[in-house]
Amino acid sequence: MGNPATACGHYDWRAAGLRYYSYNHFLRHKFGGRVQKVSIDARFTCPNVDGTVAVGGCTFCDNRSFSPSRRIKRQEIADQIDEGIRQLRRRYHRVERFIAYFQPATNTYAPVERLRAVYEEALAHEAIIGMAIGTRPDCVPDDVLDLLGEIAGRTYLSIEYGMQTMHDRSLDWMNRGHHHDAFVDAMARSRGRGFEICAHVMLGLPGETRECMRETAREVARLELDAVKIHNLYAVRNTPLAEQVDRGEVTLMERDDYLGAVADFLELLPPTTLVERISGDAPPDYFIGPAWCLDKPAVRLALDAELQRRDTRQGKCYLAPQVATCSAPDTA
Repeated sequence: MGNPATACGHYDWRAAGLRYYSYNHFLRHKFGGRVQKVSIDARFTCPNVDGTVAVGGCTFCDNRSFSPSRRIKRQEIADQIDEGIRQLRRRYHRVERFIAYFQPATNTYAPVERLRAVYEEALAHEAIIGMAIGTRPDCVPDDVLDLLGEIAGRTYLSIEYGMQTMHDRSLDWMNRGHHHDAFVDAMARSRGRGFEICAHVMLGLPGETRECMRETAREVARLELDAVKIHNLYAVRNTPLAEQVDRGEVTLMERDDYLGAVADFLELLPPTTLVERISGDAPPDYFIGPAWCLDKPAVRLALDAELQRRDTRQGKCYLAPQVATCSAPDTA
């Protein structure tokens, strides 16, 4: 795994009566109190936007809807952190520690010298106690991974890779610009570098059945990732997906179907895998649907109820990878 001591350690979340290993619980245990992420926009782009591998970006993507930092006037990184902290403290009055979250676009898609400068600027802020970086698996050359490993030696670091699904046909549908083999390669080269390895996974993609989603869960388990972020396919304005939904070509998952798929997914994960998110949403002025995912507390409560109804929890159906053995043939 990326960094078992950082990501999972020997902490038994089940003893706390949880149904899955939630990220908030992990952060409280690791840092001794509430920790919040502050979104930072370093104005990176993506290789499927600038024409390197594709044009137009992912079919579901408008970065302004995914990140609060991309919805404000451009600011220096330190100013973004200050403003983000002010907003978070209005909501969470006693939070004092923050993770710098490079969120929109592909945040390793630049020369190492530029990456080092923006990362170090964020880490220099007195309230920042760690960093999370969202990126793509086809945008982590070895020199970038070397830099990330160096930073992980000094602070908590999570690298969030956009896996989305293990199924290449779905990656083609979303105009991703790479296939699953790129993710597998990135995971192999990321191991042992001291940072947490997190995968973004999307449920409810067109043409994917519940079994397809379970196959992705089994692949996450097989790769022994430190963490996963799970969210539903939802539509925001000014995207190809929004047009497909409007034309009736794509149907977005209903809440009960989604909760069942998430419960399936959690059952297949190792108990040591952090679950950093179980649903997604967007600001109302960008959002099209499905409406149910705007109420994230209700989704969390409904998922807990579904897991309780099933009398299940994360890892219940997990099968650890088998270690192959070889015995010499009996030649007597």
